[in-house]
Amino acid sequence: MVRAALSRNALNTPEGGRVRSPLVTQARKPANAGSHALKTPEGGPRSRPPCHASAQTTELTDGAGSTARRQNPPMLVVAHAAWSAPPAIVGASALAAAFFAQGWLRLRRRGRRDLADWKRAALFAAGLAIVLAGLVSPVHSIGEDDLLSVHMLQHVLIGDLGIALVVVALRGPLLVFMLPPQILGPVARETHVRAVLSFVLRPTTAFALWAANLALWHVPRFYLDAIRRPWLHDLEHVCWMLAGTLVWILLVDPGSHRRLGTGGRVALAVAMFAAGQVLTDVLVFTFHPLYPLYHGAYGVSTLSDQKLAGLVMMVEQLLTLGTLVFVLIRPKLRHARLATA
Repeated sequence: MVRAALSRNALNTPEGGRVRSPLVTQARKPANAGSHALKTPEGGPRSRPPCHASAQTTELTDGAGSTARRQNPPMLVVAHAAWSAPPAIVGASALAAAFFAQGWLRLRRRGRRDLADWKRAALFAAGLAIVLAGLVSPVHSIGEDDLLSVHMLQHVLIGDLGIALVVVALRGPLLVFMLPPQILGPVARETHVRAVLSFVLRPTTAFALWAANLALWHVPRFYLDAIRRPWLHDLEHVCWMLAGTLVWILLVDPGSHRRLGTGGRVALAVAMFAAGQVLTDVLVFTFHPLYPLYHGAYGVSTLSDQKLAGLVMMVEQLLTLGTLVFVLIRPKLRHARLATA
C-alpha cells in the first residue's frame, strides 16, 4: 500500500523543497510578481506580462522507499488587466460631451426637441462610452500585452462601432449646433479648413485613407513598433478614429450633403467589408504567429488567438455595416413589396 509522505499540506520534491498542495496554491500569486516589468527599446517601463506557470512534479514515497511522480496540471495564464485614466483621453471625452450637451440644449430651447431628443443623447453617450472603454478599460491593457483578439476588439470599438453611433447621433442641425458659435464661425470662414475637409471627404479619398490605415497598422513591423512605443500607439489610435469618422460621415451623411446616393453608400459599405475580409483571411488562414509579442492567455493559444482576431473583425463589420445596409435598402424593399401587392 502506497502511503504519501505529507506534512501539513507539504509534499516532498526531488530537490528537497516543499511544495504546497495544488488545491491550496493553484492560483497563488508569486511574491515577486510586482518586479516583472518589461523595458521598451527607449528604456521606458511597460506593463507586467502575465505569469506563465509551468507544471510542477510531485513526488510520492511509499513505505518501502520507492517513489512515484505525479504531474500537477499547469496553472492558468492570466492576462494583465488594468484600468487607466490618461488625462488627454479623459479630457477630450469630457470636452466632446460638453460640446454635445450645449448643442443639444440649445436646440431644445429653440423648440426643436424633435431634432434633439433623448434617443440622440443616448446614442451619443453610448458611442462615447464605447470609445472610452476601448481606451481606458482592461481591453487596452490586455490587447497591448496578452491577446491579439482583444487588441482587434479595441480597434473596431474606437474606429468603427463607437464612431458610427456618434455620427448617427449628430444627424441634422445637431451637427452644427454641437460647436459653439465662437468656434463654428471662424472655422466655417477658413478657406483652407474647408478645402481640406472637402478633399478628405471625397468618397475615393476617404476609403483610400481608411483602407491604408487598416493595412498599415497590421503590418507586423509597424504593429510591434506601435506596441513598444507609447507615442506611436497613441498616434495609431488617433488614426483609427479619424479614418473611421471620415467613412462613417459618408455612410450616414449627417449633414445631408449627398456626397453619395443610396447605391453609393451601399457600395462603400461593401468595399469596406471586402477590405476587412482580406485582413480576416490573413489572420485566420495563416498557420504561424504573425505577431511574436503574443503568447496567449486564459487558455487561448497563440494561433487560436490570431484566428479569433480575424473573426472579431468579421463579426463586428457584419453587425455595423450589415445594419447600415439594411437601414438603407429597407425603404426600397418596402416600396417594391407595395408595388407588387
